[in-house]
Amino acid sequence: MNYVWAFVVGGAICVAGQLMIDLTAMTPARILVIFVVSGVVLSALGVWDILVDFAGAGATVPILGFGHILAQGVEKSVAQSGFVGIFTGGISACSCGVSASLVFGLAASALTKSRSQS
Repeated sequence: MNYVWAFVVGGAICVAGQLMIDLTAMTPARILVIFVVSGVVLSALGVWDILVDFAGAGATVPILGFGHILAQGVEKSVAQSGFVGIFTGGISACSCGVSASLVFGLAASALTKSRSQS
């Protein structure tokens, strides 16, 4: 049943994004920001843990999870470093994922041949 709820919740998040693209004049970049900020807000309100317990990867894999990671990194860094943690916490918390995406993107570009889109 965990797989079903992960699929339903992750799918609902994706459907919400697609509806915002189709029904509004918002750009994908603005929708991305809305999702990241929503992850931060859900984390700050304490709703994030409930959602993850219910949906598992259906909640953590979409971009909402990135917002949660940023919020948790800032919270932890502020507790350790004070005011400076506001600026360093989010970067240090998500650095592994960002680095992995850069390395895998570079590997994919080295292993494949690009072609014209037209």
